[in-house]
Amino acid sequence: MSNLIGPAGGGREWAVDKLNALRLGQWLVAEIPASAPGRQTFVEIMPITTPADEQARREGWKRSDRARTFRLEHWEFDSERLFGFDYDIGAVLVRTGVAVGEPELNATLQVWQLDPGQFVYPWQCDYPR
Repeated sequence: MSNLIGPAGGGREWAVDKLNALRLGQWLVAEIPASAPGRQTFVEIMPITTPADEQARREGWKRSDRARTFRLEHWEFDSERLFGFDYDIGAVLVRTGVAVGEPELNATLQVWQLDPGQFVYPWQCDYPR
């Protein structure tokens, strides 16, 4: 059995755990090449929460949603400040996007030249937020 789900546009596929994480409302992050030395750059995918998600949270469970809306943000940070409280000083929001549903998310990633395989959980990289 394959652990990939796809295609995610252009033949790209999501790993099962990452796709399920997005459906359950978990953020994912990809570290990508920075524009200059001394900078670190990340793209985050943030599933947007709905009142149904809040109700499920109050009841002690997470709701899976294949039709979620996602907010994407591309941030660049000063590497020297990345691990402190002031990580946002010198940070630059490069671009943002909103994708309604998984097909649009996959299309947006393709336009941004990102592959689903680049994304990890925030705690698996140096992402400061």
